[in-house]
Amino acid sequence: MEQYPYQPPEPRRRDESAHGVGHGHDAHEGSRAAAPDPGSPHGHGHGHPGGDGSPNGPGHSHGHSHSHGPAAPVSKHLRKVIAAVLVPFTAAVLVGLVVLWPGQAPSHKRTGVGFDRQTQQATVTQVVEVSCKSVNASGGTPTGDTSTAEGSSAQQQADGTCKKATIRVDTGKDKGRTFTEIVQPDQSRQLHQGEEVVVAYEPSAPKELQYAVTDVNRKFPMALLAGIFAVAVVVVGRLRGVMALVALAVSFLVLTLFILPAILEGSNPLVVAVVGSSAIMLIALYMCHGLSARTSVAVLGTLISLSLIGVLGSLFIGWAALTGNTDDNTGLIHGLYPSIDMSGLLLAGVIIGSLGVLDDVTVTQTSAVWELHEANPSMGWRGLYRAGIRIGRDHIASVVNTLVLAYAGAALPLLLLFSIAQSSVGTVANSELVAEEIVRTLVGSIGLVASVPVTTALAALVVSADRPGPDTPAPAGAQPAPARGGRGRRRKR
Repeated sequence: MEQYPYQPPEPRRRDESAHGVGHGHDAHEGSRAAAPDPGSPHGHGHGHPGGDGSPNGPGHSHGHSHSHGPAAPVSKHLRKVIAAVLVPFTAAVLVGLVVLWPGQAPSHKRTGVGFDRQTQQATVTQVVEVSCKSVNASGGTPTGDTSTAEGSSAQQQADGTCKKATIRVDTGKDKGRTFTEIVQPDQSRQLHQGEEVVVAYEPSAPKELQYAVTDVNRKFPMALLAGIFAVAVVVVGRLRGVMALVALAVSFLVLTLFILPAILEGSNPLVVAVVGSSAIMLIALYMCHGLSARTSVAVLGTLISLSLIGVLGSLFIGWAALTGNTDDNTGLIHGLYPSIDMSGLLLAGVIIGSLGVLDDVTVTQTSAVWELHEANPSMGWRGLYRAGIRIGRDHIASVVNTLVLAYAGAALPLLLLFSIAQSSVGTVANSELVAEEIVRTLVGSIGLVASVPVTTALAALVVSADRPGPDTPAPAGAQPAPARGGRGRRRKR
């Protein structure tokens, strides 16, 4: 026989059904109240007596049970226990921010390579078509094997039609100055009249070669997309959406004002990432979800999971001998600031990158356990844990897949190169460039998976250990049920 954590409604009295509609209110009618549907905040039932007025006809009852509003506050005892853990942690984060707060990042002489160059805004004022042969430096027809990519490109540049673009500098000390640039027919970026572009400036070069187009000015579409995102968040999330946007802005401020300058100044990247991530976590979670015991449990679950990610990341980055110096950008950073620990920077990226997904999982698991407890306050911590972990399994299955696909999508061009080279899976995975992403993905995923049982167990223990005082209100709509110690049998499916 199936067992449920709710008491079944008592049989209806004959005098109630004779009226056609009966209203049961928990506060006034006691035994005549209809038990609400356990899965819904409202319990409504409609029906009418048979044509002869007999109670045996298709009877009707109308019961209301409302459980709106925030969760019932926890006891002072529980708040003191949580504060005893989080207050010292918050104080340690504040001390870390003060001690590691950077001054001014050390200056360096610009190399003119990659992002390390001066740039200005400019506009393409004119584009005319010219013969590639007339603008090539040699002026001769190239020879060679046209079946290769280089030979085919050279032949196309000689025989095709190029573009001669006139560009006007719009910012800087040379505002209003114009220069010309030849666009080859096989270039991926073709310039168009009226297009806004970004140009690099090299003062040491000859005057006619000081400026060169490096990119397109895409500030307007990016700003428009960001505006659409903000409007969508506010329209759907309302006040909570506004707080989420504020928390996002604060996270970027911590990243740009503390984490990045502190690493450039020479502080240990791992320590900086831990302190900065902890500050972001505290600000974002409490700002978005309120200062409550429920949020505090999510903070504890996130903290434990981040610690696990830090330990595993440090172990396997060292064991796999990952240097963190795998592309042009990291090579440029290492050249400009040799004192920066690049492997530590890689580990810091793993921790910061995992934080956003961890927040989602821990908050969801904590809320699930809290709602289960309010639906059935008599359920013990084992029952709460088992019910919460079933929710977490569904969540983690989709989140891990999302995390892996996100990394794979970001590295798609790299994976395509390996596919073109017909490299084996083992060869691809062994290369440092791919191994970095594998370690980053797997370490983050392990911490993500671990956060489900850790946070669920914490929430179940905390909420079941709550000892409400005489002034603590009971959850609205709660029904008394026999204590079962968390060992009630689950309904078979």
